[in-house]
Amino acid sequence: MQPTRAIQRTDALVGPPFSILQGTGPIVATAIHSGHALRPEVAACMALSDGERRREEDPYTDRLTIPFSTPVVVHRSRFEVDLNRPTDEAVYLTEEQAWGLHVWAELPGPDVVARSLAVHEDFYRQLSNLLDEVASHGSFVVLDLHSYNHRRDGLHSSPAPVAENPDVNIGTGSLDHDRWSRLVARFSTDLTAGLSSSMTVAENVRFQGGYFSQWVNERYAGRGCALAIEFKKTFMDEWTDELDEEAFERLVRALAGTVDGISQELRP
Repeated sequence: MQPTRAIQRTDALVGPPFSILQGTGPIVATAIHSGHALRPEVAACMALSDGERRREEDPYTDRLTIPFSTPVVVHRSRFEVDLNRPTDEAVYLTEEQAWGLHVWAELPGPDVVARSLAVHEDFYRQLSNLLDEVASHGSFVVLDLHSYNHRRDGLHSSPAPVAENPDVNIGTGSLDHDRWSRLVARFSTDLTAGLSSSMTVAENVRFQGGYFSQWVNERYAGRGCALAIEFKKTFMDEWTDELDEEAFERLVRALAGTVDGISQELRP
């Protein structure tokens, strides 16, 4: 699947907004906040530095999709268009929409916003095509992969309390629990088994999932589900972007270890 021709022309200098590699099997892995690129017309309006943007993006989550045959990776920054929000909130035009951040040196004009929203529209159109095809072969799961900060007070600050900030948060707020609770429990058990014994996995403690997982769970009710998975940024330094390769590879292996269990739970 390729982005529409109109978007390719608009975005020629920075490449396609997202990529979809359709493989086989019932698991789709997405990294919709992994991107950092901006169209030049968006970058020209931006007040945030690269570092400030990266801190609120989800670096390296594109690599968390590696164990899965159908990865969906977004290459654009959420500060261009946030694909985890509905259309009318997908471009942050106020500080309240961006956690109090002063995003714009100059607000983007209506034409710039419209071109950003065209990316949103195209993404959901192509995801619909992909998931319709996956669903035609049976039940499926979308692993909606994210990461989150836990040292918001500065580089040398104390980490946020573990009790409210698990190492892995599985968001199932929009899920039909009667239909999918056994699969969620199996995924959590298998993921925990692949992690360090000191790491915590919890459900709906820090996040319950955003618009994207809600969209999947509503559109494909009974046939497919999305789990919004947030990894605390213990695998990297959220202020410098430095990656702990060993810790990160442990996460990748732990995710790979969930594939068989998910597949088993989806079998009729």
